[in-house]
Amino acid sequence: MKKIKLLSLMLALVLAVGCSSTQDTSTGSTSEGASQSATLKSGTFTAKAGGYGGEMTVEVDVQDEKITDIRMTEHHESSPVIKRAFPVIKDRIIEAQSPIVDSVSGATFSSYAVKKAVADAMKETGKDFGEITMATQGPAVEKKELEAVETQLVIVGGGPAGLSAAIEAKTNGVENVILIEKLDILSGNGKFDMNFFDIVNTQAQKANGIEDSAEKFYEDKKKSAWDSDERIKVWSKGAAEADNWLRSMDIQLNYNYSGRSHMAEADAYAGEAIQDKLEAKVKELGVDVRTGTKGIDLIIENGKATGVKVECKEGTYDIKANAVIVATGGFSHNKELLAKYAPGAEKVATSNQMGATGDFVSIFEKHNIALKNMDKLSIFKTIISGRRDLTGAGDGFIFVNKNGERFTDETVGGMDTANAILAQDGGAYYIYDQKLYDSAYRLKKHNDLGYHKKANTLEELAKELGINPENLVKTVETYNKAIDGEMADPFRKKEFKEDMKFNTEGPFYGVKVESAIHMTKGGVAANENAQVLDNNGKVVEGLYAAGEVTDTSGAYSASVVFGRVSGEQAAKYILK
Repeated sequence: MKKIKLLSLMLALVLAVGCSSTQDTSTGSTSEGASQSATLKSGTFTAKAGGYGGEMTVEVDVQDEKITDIRMTEHHESSPVIKRAFPVIKDRIIEAQSPIVDSVSGATFSSYAVKKAVADAMKETGKDFGEITMATQGPAVEKKELEAVETQLVIVGGGPAGLSAAIEAKTNGVENVILIEKLDILSGNGKFDMNFFDIVNTQAQKANGIEDSAEKFYEDKKKSAWDSDERIKVWSKGAAEADNWLRSMDIQLNYNYSGRSHMAEADAYAGEAIQDKLEAKVKELGVDVRTGTKGIDLIIENGKATGVKVECKEGTYDIKANAVIVATGGFSHNKELLAKYAPGAEKVATSNQMGATGDFVSIFEKHNIALKNMDKLSIFKTIISGRRDLTGAGDGFIFVNKNGERFTDETVGGMDTANAILAQDGGAYYIYDQKLYDSAYRLKKHNDLGYHKKANTLEELAKELGINPENLVKTVETYNKAIDGEMADPFRKKEFKEDMKFNTEGPFYGVKVESAIHMTKGGVAANENAQVLDNNGKVVEGLYAAGEVTDTSGAYSASVVFGRVSGEQAAKYILK
């Protein structure tokens, strides 16, 4: 073991030289047409640029002709992204002494804004880096074959499943763990989630007087989940342990609503709190995390998984390991795979993060590994059009088109709603009143961020959204009459509830929306121990999988549960 550990350390040092995430731009190269004066002004210089969420303000400190610090003093970017991406892009710029560096993958718009603002600020010092565009990147590096690395466990994917697997493996005695993530930031789609649902026996439930258990969870899931009975039992046990496990890392989900749904607090999303602390724990445990490193193939020898071939900016190399865990997520962002496995879904937007491209689907096929239920999707009814944010809440809203007219049953979801929205010339709008606003934190948050429009009357709201005011008023009147039973509703398939009726007085709210693929549900087949199965139903020795990459009816919390299972089982296998 000592020999392996020493060899791993030596090879890691070699790799640190040959496969770093920084840019070798110490020459201060500039884009074509750039110029600089002989002496740069010192001081603090401020500039603005447009990011993903709006205008960003950046301050640049220059001393002795060098950029010494960069601060973002105002922004409207997504918090889970910018707090991970900004330190990376800042370090790249300061090391290169230039904004002509690679953007942070997973945060390309935010990276562009920082680079553009820095370049504009530097013009005041007397240095012109030329035009900064979305395509601006650092100097190209010639790729080469790098030295192989040895470890006990390699985990592919830095989302909730991969991070949970790393923590569990380390706490179960695995000394050497490498976690790779193809993007430059960690935590997958989990960092965006408002709701951590499908957990039981929680402190927040008990505070609400809710008695819930693994046994109740199992009985409920038997009715709806397509997972094997053995997996549902393990899932149920993990769901009952999840809250205590999270709290052991000071992850407190103190707000319980709607049965098994949890947020950090009534006004704080669960995902950001969970993923921040998972990343901190991984760092505390000394996991070797390598971002900007993509898994490109499995190493299978005599039917056993013995490592992963990977690619980074500087080249490719092998990570040899005693066991492999794949936690690469789904394929919501891969139009070709969607068209292949769920024809028609490729037309629909996705709310998932940009790394969900199904990179290991072809790798599993290549190695005769089983894929199941690849046509199953989780479709979220409404995201903000032009953004990836999930929006909306409950019942009591209406969908209207550009003409201010309803066009579908609002209670229906899935591809039916997605296709109905796609069929509207000019898109669709989600319209709601103060009553629904008051019932849902997500709606309040999006209004506070300026994503939704608010007006005192329906006519004013229609003008704000650019839809027909007269028709919107008539549509709401007709909708209310249908709820009162004065007329039949042309779209509604279920009975109305009285609380779905629109207020007759404002304020009213609205936003342009579309449906989105939130998750792909099919994937690689894995048993209750998270062991991967081949097309003959046999375990592939040394290979485990967890999270959205697997065939599962579970979601975010199940990724954490089976991430833990995969880490624990891999540890048992490695240390046997």
